[in-house]
Amino acid sequence: MNRIVNFTRADLATEEELKIIDNCFEDHIKGLAKSIIEALLDLRGHYMGYRVDQLEHSLQTATRALRDGSDQETIVCALLHDIGELLAPVNHGEFAAAILRPYISSENAWMVQYHGILQSDTYIHQVALDQNKGEQLQKHPAFEQTIRFCKMWDQISFDPNYDTLPLSVFVPMVESMFDQKVKCIS
Repeated sequence: MNRIVNFTRADLATEEELKIIDNCFEDHIKGLAKSIIEALLDLRGHYMGYRVDQLEHSLQTATRALRDGSDQETIVCALLHDIGELLAPVNHGEFAAAILRPYISSENAWMVQYHGILQSDTYIHQVALDQNKGEQLQKHPAFEQTIRFCKMWDQISFDPNYDTLPLSVFVPMVESMFDQKVKCIS
């Protein structure tokens, strides 16, 4: 079957052409874990003023989550929480959550989305500016989980001497998560 459609307007697609698009989409989904790992590797060499690059920071965060006995979903969230740093530095948590949300719990999605805001200095500053926003965040069921994520793993994962596990430990977890059925479509 031809893998390229003939239409130039989607509203004029034939049923056969829509099947081609569906098959290509399925192939793309099957390769998603590989694409995610490649995007994670793009963080290598980006220090952003820290003593470790963003890849090392991500690996350290995931290593700490693993060593603390977290479930696989949370470990992958820890690994990918900053995957948006290069493309969406101002809202990198939202970027990462958008990638992960179809595959993870709503609590972990919220944690990833809001971790940047709830980092101690940023959060204190935001609450000072907007008391209502601070109160709303504190009422969310995943608030305490997010604070723990920030304090126990994220904020302390900039140590060049930490015994960080290699990416190869986490690749099977990423593959497993992105191979599962989508939990929600946003």
